Amino acid sequence: MTSFPRSASLALAATLLAACASAPRERAAEAFYGTREPFASRAVYFVLTDRFVNGDPSNDHRDQGGANRTFDRPVPGGPPGRSDNIGYLGGDFKGLLDHAGYIREMGFGAVWITPIVDNPDEAFTGGDEVKWGGLFQDRGKTGYHGYWGVNFYRLDEHLPSPGLDFRALDAGLEAHGLKTVLDIVANHGSPSFTMPVDQPKFGEIYDAEGRLVADHQNLPPERLDPANNPLHRFFHTKRDLVQLSNLNDGNPAVMDYFVGAYSQWIAQGADAFRIDTIRHMPQAFWHAFARRIRAEHPGFFMFGEAFDTKAANIAPFTWAENANVSVLDFPLKEGLIEVFGRKRAGFEILLPRLYLTDGPYANPYELMTFYDNHDMPRMDADDAGFIDAHNFLFTARGIPVIYYGSEIGFERGTAEHAGNRNYFGVENIARARTHPIRERLTRIARLREATPALQRGLQINLLFEGDRAAFYRVLDDGGTAQIALVLLNKGDAPARFAIRERLQPGAWRAAFAGTTVTVAEGSALETTVAAHDVEVFLLDAAPTRPDLRAALRKAMTRKGRR
Repeated sequence: MTSFPRSASLALAATLLAACASAPRERAAEAFYGTREPFASRAVYFVLTDRFVNGDPSNDHRDQGGANRTFDRPVPGGPPGRSDNIGYLGGDFKGLLDHAGYIREMGFGAVWITPIVDNPDEAFTGGDEVKWGGLFQDRGKTGYHGYWGVNFYRLDEHLPSPGLDFRALDAGLEAHGLKTVLDIVANHGSPSFTMPVDQPKFGEIYDAEGRLVADHQNLPPERLDPANNPLHRFFHTKRDLVQLSNLNDGNPAVMDYFVGAYSQWIAQGADAFRIDTIRHMPQAFWHAFARRIRAEHPGFFMFGEAFDTKAANIAPFTWAENANVSVLDFPLKEGLIEVFGRKRAGFEILLPRLYLTDGPYANPYELMTFYDNHDMPRMDADDAGFIDAHNFLFTARGIPVIYYGSEIGFERGTAEHAGNRNYFGVENIARARTHPIRERLTRIARLREATPALQRGLQINLLFEGDRAAFYRVLDDGGTAQIALVLLNKGDAPARFAIRERLQPGAWRAAFAGTTVTVAEGSALETTVAAHDVEVFLLDAAPTRPDLRAALRKAMTRKGRR
């Protein structure tokens, strides 16, 4: 594989941006764009903070929890040579900030980090025992992941270091050119019942002053008495997710609590939110939450996790009258696994999942696109499969999200409790610097970062069949005009392309080959794309060809829910 030095990639980025900025301005007033969302310019690197890098062993709290220790709790029953862990392993803010340059140099513009709020100080003793590869099992697990909040106003003690709280982390990431996406939870707190003996903090919620405002008291939900016990009023009296407390979205105090808590983290630097378990609370709650957050922070970007592969079920969260946020694109994710995983299905699988026109989403160009994360098995693919997946994600519509370690195919194919969330560490970071997946990820991510059409342009499909795909991304908006022709080959042999459809005459620059192809009126752009590779041809001009403009007009007027 070819390695692309940082200096060369920066020069490419500067050249592309300069050329785009100087595009001719003689064009119709009609604008063409997929989205004007500023966050669309930034690809996202997702870090499960405790599992990235231990930068400060002094905050490991290795003696915490006593008999129910919180540090280093291996999952039993794994096959020889395999491991998983449900205790803390030391990843922290310092480890993240120390390696922010590693993330930034790959071409990412944002880091999504798991929840930072205070979690219980012991391993959970209730529920079902965690076993190798098991699902919905929590006995013996700790809050290393951050999703078992007990005080949503306070940092968990495993994360900060002296002089490095969340505000300082955000400032440090910003200095590297990285925005901070904060993972937030409002649907649930910590595991709250089935403990043999009630454990400190489990099932409890504290306010900004450290006062207890809610306590499940180790009671099953159906035995709670919110009418007579004020400490039960934060909770529903019905079960939801395993033994987690089910927070009462109908109680105005719950809304006030979370708006207050998460406004505090915005004030300290959070740039966007990823909303956990969004479909477990009604649309009205999220609509009110988003409205209140944006009343103080206009345009604040949020995206939710609605774990469902049916677009009709997750799209309503994007509608203005509902939550009015973006969502993780689970329907597309399902197709990506088929196309780029071991099955190696054809590109045609993806076509109906893009919903470019007449789809159910408010705007498909603002969806968060991904192929795996911490709540599902990592993608099982060879190196070429990861390379092909990245070439697609960073050129097609949407905002790409890559889970930590995917740049080396880390723990490929593994599920939760079977290696999915294993510790990455400095050894893997060192190994990644020469890994072919990372080299090619960096190449395509930096191109996206330097190419406005790939970030915000409308997508006009030409070919999605077998191992080849071809499409335009077109942007003509606010003084920026650019047409990108994307040619993808995920096959094992070079593929020939001859593009004539809606092809606008002009001098098309091959972003990676560094050559220019002059296309005359009525002729084709012909080229060969190497195996498991991509080429992007760029024309820094407004779209003028009538059939292209007609296609853009249709894409523009019908891109959202009608």
